[in-house]
Amino acid sequence: AKFLLYLGHALSTWGDRMWHFAVSVFLVELYGNSLLLTAVYGLVVAGSVLLLGALIGDWVDKNSRLKVAQTSLVVQNSSVILCGVILMIIFLFKTQLLTLYHGWLLTLCYILVITIANIANLASTATAITIQRDWIVVVAGEDRSKLADMNATIRRIDQLTNILAPMAVGQIMTFGSPMIGCGFISGWNLMSMCVEYLLLWKVYQKTPTLARKSAKVEASELKQLNVKKESDVKPAEGVQLIIEKDVSGLEPQQEKEVGCAARIAEPFITFRDGWVAYYNQPVFLAGMGLAFLYMTVLGFDCITTGYAYTQGLSGSVLSLLMGASAVTGIMGTVAFTWLRRKCGLIRTGLISGVAQFACLILCAISVFMPGSPMDLTVSPFADISARLFENEPLPTIASPEPEMVFATGMPNLLNGSIAPANSDPEMSPEPVPLISVSLLFAGVIAARVGLWSFDLTVTQLLQENVIESERGIINGVQNSMNYLLDLLHFIMVILAPNPEAFGLLVLISVSFVAMGHIMYFRFAQKSLGKQLFVCHTPDPKAAPDSSPPGNTSTV
Repeated sequence: AKFLLYLGHALSTWGDRMWHFAVSVFLVELYGNSLLLTAVYGLVVAGSVLLLGALIGDWVDKNSRLKVAQTSLVVQNSSVILCGVILMIIFLFKTQLLTLYHGWLLTLCYILVITIANIANLASTATAITIQRDWIVVVAGEDRSKLADMNATIRRIDQLTNILAPMAVGQIMTFGSPMIGCGFISGWNLMSMCVEYLLLWKVYQKTPTLARKSAKVEASELKQLNVKKESDVKPAEGVQLIIEKDVSGLEPQQEKEVGCAARIAEPFITFRDGWVAYYNQPVFLAGMGLAFLYMTVLGFDCITTGYAYTQGLSGSVLSLLMGASAVTGIMGTVAFTWLRRKCGLIRTGLISGVAQFACLILCAISVFMPGSPMDLTVSPFADISARLFENEPLPTIASPEPEMVFATGMPNLLNGSIAPANSDPEMSPEPVPLISVSLLFAGVIAARVGLWSFDLTVTQLLQENVIESERGIINGVQNSMNYLLDLLHFIMVILAPNPEAFGLLVLISVSFVAMGHIMYFRFAQKSLGKQLFVCHTPDPKAAPDSSPPGNTSTV
């Protein structure tokens, strides 16, 4: 069952990574090399998960495991296939669509693509919650060492597919065409959906406990379960004692007639109850600590890569740096399993947090090193306002011809200019020292070890400490918190988009990471008390991942 679960996750993640990479490229290609559609798509996806995360989790809790997994799988893959078909039609008949109804039909196609792609992402969120937060816990049983190993393996699969899947589909799109890329992704998802459906059924058959799911506890009972704060119980090692009420013997109550207004209000009540339940969890501070790590520009996203281009790094160097970050991420999953065996789960999170923050100090130092463009006297919108008053066109990535970009240098993604690569030496500016950007990426890459180890720690704390009947809605709210902080980091970049302000964004990011780890430290202090800094080696004769007396978990 474990191997089949890994295989299904690998297929699912491979398709996800290919689609997430390709859809952004497709939208840029369709809209004349402008980032507008891509930005709209990112905003819609983040907003949808933020608003609907709790509702998705509640739906996961209320339905059987197999039904949830199969439904989300079919909806996700069918949406991607449909999107691929629509994109192929747009690529084939874009000229004709532009002339019909003054281009409104083409605009409708863009809206349709973004809407269906957003549905695919919501279904992917449901799949992640049910498989990575629920099925894994049931398959691992009461063996927490097995649960830790499974979580680490899942993260290694994520790291590998993050690098390999975009490379594969990128080659197809480069040597073929965007339309061929659409067809390949649609075909892959069709094949993958059938195989994953079969694998889920096999795992379900091989693990009879998946068929037994606790009934959804009534709202009043949930409140009673959640009222007890983590300060009331201080276990000796990282797992809160939770006793789930046995509701299997309760007689089903007769359904009451619900009015129209009550049905309309039900999603809002679920949204509110989900966030209240999340706040009342014993691992609330740990979850908030993880969410705060999303408020950062210190990662390999479009923001950091765009900044790297302005500092003279080439695409080939960036691809090597991304590969190095994947390697250190895998090292983080290995470090997690080793540290957890030696020091316990909660202390692993503390050590990982200290390691990550120590590496990010390099990023803070890089802001003040030679080559850093940081200059807070430059207004972020000076160039834009000047062009507006002078009636000059605003720069876009589409302003230079593609041949000009490849012949003269890389496009500056932050201000739309071109950094000349082969211009006259007498006219070209002095080369930018690479000390600052080198320290920045050294810190970012090294911090991945602590980051992924910390991520796995909080993931397992949520798995072990959230009762089964609330597992879906709590993890849904956790996803919403992650997306909220991620959205704030994009807003932060919008407010200060110029390279001169990037150093300030780095310092703000390091501050948010520090605040996240301070929250986790407070959680660890409440949970372990005076034993916070006392590491112990488990007795080899004891059961796997044995904990001190009085520290067992009934999940």
